[in-house]
Amino acid sequence: MAGAGKPSPCQCSRMNPDSRKNCGFPGITSDQCFAAGCCFDTTVPGVPWCFTPLPMQDKEECVMEVSARVNCGYPGISPEDCASRKCCFSDTIPEVPWCFFPKPVQDMQKEDIM
Repeated sequence: MAGAGKPSPCQCSRMNPDSRKNCGFPGITSDQCFAAGCCFDTTVPGVPWCFTPLPMQDKEECVMEVSARVNCGYPGISPEDCASRKCCFSDTIPEVPWCFFPKPVQDMQKEDIM
């Protein structure tokens, strides 16, 4: 991910702290972390502060952990039918909802830290 640039706020703030995967080294600065394309948050003790972001989606409202997805479709739904329901579509992970409700982007207070 080196040189990937700073991830979007939703890619960082919607990550459950217990799910964080370390993306840095002890003593890494926020600038070094962001330069590596990773998230940086020092507010939660006992978990990595520099961590891998959630995957980017077409819309920021669709960035969320898989466990947060609420089904918006049916098995075999097409991306077009999903979009017509104003829902998010991602078929990269098997055995989870591929068509799911978006999560509003509204609470930016924690994201301002990133």
